[in-house]
Amino acid sequence: MAPGLLAAAAVLAAVAASLAAHVALNCPVQPVPSHRPPPTPPPNNLLQRLEKLGEGALDAPEDVYVDAAAGGALYTATRDGWLQRMMHPNNGSWERWRFVGGTGLLGVAPSADGTMLVCDADKGLLRVGDEGVTLLASEVEGSPIRFADAAIEASDGTVYFSDASTRFGFDRWFHDFLEFSSTGRLLRYDPRSGETSVVLDRLGFANGVALPRDEAFVVVCETMRCIKVWLKGDKAGEAETFVDLPGWPDNIRLGSDGHFWIAVLQLRSPWLDFITRWTFTKRVVASFPALSEWSKGAAKGAMVAQVSEDGTILRVLDDSQGKVINFVTSVTEFNGDIFLGSLATNFVGKLSLARVAQKQGAVSS
Repeated sequence: MAPGLLAAAAVLAAVAASLAAHVALNCPVQPVPSHRPPPTPPPNNLLQRLEKLGEGALDAPEDVYVDAAAGGALYTATRDGWLQRMMHPNNGSWERWRFVGGTGLLGVAPSADGTMLVCDADKGLLRVGDEGVTLLASEVEGSPIRFADAAIEASDGTVYFSDASTRFGFDRWFHDFLEFSSTGRLLRYDPRSGETSVVLDRLGFANGVALPRDEAFVVVCETMRCIKVWLKGDKAGEAETFVDLPGWPDNIRLGSDGHFWIAVLQLRSPWLDFITRWTFTKRVVASFPALSEWSKGAAKGAMVAQVSEDGTILRVLDDSQGKVINFVTSVTEFNGDIFLGSLATNFVGKLSLARVAQKQGAVSS
């Protein structure tokens, strides 16, 4: 072999050895092979028609709650530790309503006593009201709640909420995506006893939680699908697939017509598809923080799905390239409009459903 080729081979071997050593010493994940999501339906870009509420006033509003009793007042939590409120979505502005603190405020949901349930990814399940902030649950059965994500209160006061991952916190969610481990949990908080218990574990990034009108079951979203756990009837306690989705489902909310609206993250790109194909490439990316951050930003697009109570996908709305809104994490319907939260925007999106044709975006489950 020519001396030049020998030198090049020696350099490549040294680089490979250095890379292997770096990964061995610094890789924070223990990855398993990822599953491929169902095919994405043809884009319709109907989300590009939305209105931006309070653009520039919000820092990554992950979830949105609409108070129907207050005429449609909007609530959201932002990265500066505030719960924010817009009393009049048609002509109002955002106001700082309650200060909670921290950067990990995620799901917001109403409680029958007039307070607000808030999932603080770092602290756990909180109750926020006029008298301040109360920590309801920070551990379950001796295990810390590492990533409280979304909550819903049943008519008897029981709170169902998700712990997305027992491995990684909110600031390291991408590591959980790369690792593809199933350590998330659906939890139950009993306000009478003050105790928290595990309803379902081994979930792949447990996320949104919702109840149908009759509360016969509870739905929890995880990687590429949502699962329902029966609460009543002969199947009480049993879990089964509710719906498979073309992406990674995030928050889910019950609509006024009894159907559910689900935010579906589009964590797809040629680069992400490449690195998630093998466990070694996952380990390499996770071992370099700058590469991990760049990889997170490689995915573009937004999607929401309307799903019937029996798990049939009724329609899908999207912004396929994320030109107007990207990384939608929640969708809430009220009075013919949907309101969109996102960790990648500085506004809440509002879209009139009257502006989009029912047949557009329809897919079969």
